[in-house]
Amino acid sequence: MSSSVPGSPPAAPRRRSLVELVTSIPTLVTDLVQREIDLIKAEMTAKLKALGVGAGVLAAAVLLLLAMLGVLLTAGILALALIMPGWLAALLVAAGLLIIAAILALIGYRVLKKGIPPIPTESIDSLKRDLRAIQGIGKRDTP
Repeated sequence: MSSSVPGSPPAAPRRRSLVELVTSIPTLVTDLVQREIDLIKAEMTAKLKALGVGAGVLAAAVLLLLAMLGVLLTAGILALALIMPGWLAALLVAAGLLIIAAILALIGYRVLKKGIPPIPTESIDSLKRDLRAIQGIGKRDTP
């Protein structure tokens, strides 16, 4: 323990021997790695917080867009109600939305069907052909 007298100049740091420096390397490396891990944790926490806030703001924007879509649909119904009964205008708009939803569902189903099952069958078949070619089976099977 060093005692320092107020007003006296600070003592010069003691020079460490080579052996002391070499033996302190594992501790220094451990401390460095731990500080790097702490820095990564802090950075990831800040980025995840920003992602969470951004996702929340985007969700609010999507909700407002859905509300706007409802208002636009209501305006369309009211505009059609000027030339036909209101109930018929509402049924026509609903039928139009049903047709659009059915078309989108059919497109989505076809796209999903292409991806099911999520197994790279073409790559597996190619690998099997390559394996047979390497083993020489392919040469015996073909005339």
